[in-house]
Amino acid sequence: MTTSHTTQAVDTLIHARYVIPVNPKGVVLEHYSAALLDNKIISILPTTEALSLFTATESFELKQHVLMPGLINAHGHAAMSLFRGLADDLPLMEWLNDHIWPAEGEWVSENFVRDGTELAIAEMIRSGTSCFSDMYFFPNIAAKTANKIGIRAQFCCPVLDFPTIWGTGPDDYIEKALKLSDEYKSNSLINIGLGPHAPYTVSDQPLEKIRDIALESNLPIQIHLHETQHEVDDAIIQSGQSPIQRLKKLGLIGPDIPLQCVHMTALSPQDIEILSTSNVQIIHCPESNLKLASGFCEASKLLDSGINVALGTDGAASNNDLDMFGEMRTAALIAKPIAKNAAALDAATALEMATLGGAKALGLDQKTGSIEIGKCADLIAINLDALNSQPSFDPISDIVYSVASNQVSHHWINGKLLLQDGKLLNLDVKNIISKAQQWAAKIKSTDTSITNK
Repeated sequence: MTTSHTTQAVDTLIHARYVIPVNPKGVVLEHYSAALLDNKIISILPTTEALSLFTATESFELKQHVLMPGLINAHGHAAMSLFRGLADDLPLMEWLNDHIWPAEGEWVSENFVRDGTELAIAEMIRSGTSCFSDMYFFPNIAAKTANKIGIRAQFCCPVLDFPTIWGTGPDDYIEKALKLSDEYKSNSLINIGLGPHAPYTVSDQPLEKIRDIALESNLPIQIHLHETQHEVDDAIIQSGQSPIQRLKKLGLIGPDIPLQCVHMTALSPQDIEILSTSNVQIIHCPESNLKLASGFCEASKLLDSGINVALGTDGAASNNDLDMFGEMRTAALIAKPIAKNAAALDAATALEMATLGGAKALGLDQKTGSIEIGKCADLIAINLDALNSQPSFDPISDIVYSVASNQVSHHWINGKLLLQDGKLLNLDVKNIISKAQQWAAKIKSTDTSITNK
C-alpha cells in the first residue's frame, strides 16, 4: 500500500546555511528555509522538511549565506546623497548654516530630490536596507520615487517656522503633509508622517498643532532632538528647560504620541526619566554624530531604561554613506567606552536595533523587522564565504563586527526580488551614477568653497 503526499505551492523557497529571525533575540537556525507566498513569510522550517512540504516557482540555494530581516534605516535625508562630501570636517552649525542651507537654497528642486532619492535608494537596497525613514523637501517626489522602485519607507514631511522651497510656513507644510498622507493611506509600502525639524526651528504653536494632529490621526512625528550639548545649553538659557522638558510640557512627549526622536545626546537623568514613561522612540545615528562631533547617545543606558532604540545613518552629507552595517558596528563599539563596559550593547542587541528596533520605532513591527510567519517578506541574504568573515564561530557576531555591506547578495522587499547575486534588478546603475555626476559638475561650477580646494 502506498500513500500520496501533496506539497503546497509557494512563490519562493529560500534555503540558507543560517536563518537569523531576530525574534527570538540571539537565535541562529542552521540549515533552515523560508517559504514565501503572496509577499508574506508563511513558514520557517528545516530545509529537509521544506523540500518535502513545498514546491516553489523560484528556489534559491544559499549554502554559504545568512538569511535575515532587511535592515531598517530609521532616519535620513535621502536626496542629500547629492551633497555627499560637499562640506566635510565641520561642526554642526557651521556645516548647516554656512554650507548645507545655502546649497539647498541654490539647488534643491523636484528633479534634485528625485535623482538624489533614487541614488540613495539604490545604495540602500544594495547594502541591505529594506525600509528607510526620510525627512526632506518635496516628500511627494521622494515618496513617488520609493513607491515606484518598491522599497518600504516612511516620509516625515518637514515643518519649519520659516519659508523654504517646499512651503511658505508651518500651516502650509502641515497642509501638504496631510494631503500626502491621504494620497498614500492605502499604500502597503509608503507611510507619511510629520517632521518638525528641531525645537530651535519650530515654535510652540506649530508643535501644538502637530501634537493635536498626531493624537487625532496617529500620524508619526519625527524630530531632531538633543543633537548637541550646545542646543541643550541654549534652550536652558533661553527657557530654563531642556528641549525634552519643553516637548513634555507641550504634550508631544507622552504615552499616546508616536514621537520619534533623532540623535538624543546630552541627556540628563531627568530627561531619561521623562522618556522612560512615554511612547518615545529613540533613533541613534552614531556615525553622523561622530563626524559632526555632535556628542554621544547613551544607547545602552536608554535600552536599560526600557526605551526602544533604533539606528539611522542620517544623510550622506554628514555620514557619508547609507551603510547600516557600519552603523551597527559603530553603535556597538562606541557604547562600550561610553558605558565603561565591554559587554554593553552586544552584537545581538545591535542587530535587533537595526531591524526589529527600527520597525518598532516606525510603528511597523507588525509588518517587518523580523522573520516571523505572517510578516512581509523583507529579507536579505549575506554571503559569508569571504576572507573577512572567515572563520565563522557566531554568525550574529560576524554580521555586526566583520561583514561588509557588499556581501549582501540577495534582497527581497515585500516578497519581490530587487537584488540578485549583488546586482540591482530594476535600477539602471549607470544612469543613476551619470545623473549624480552631472549634479556634482553643476554644484562645483558655482560653489567656490569646492572649486578653491
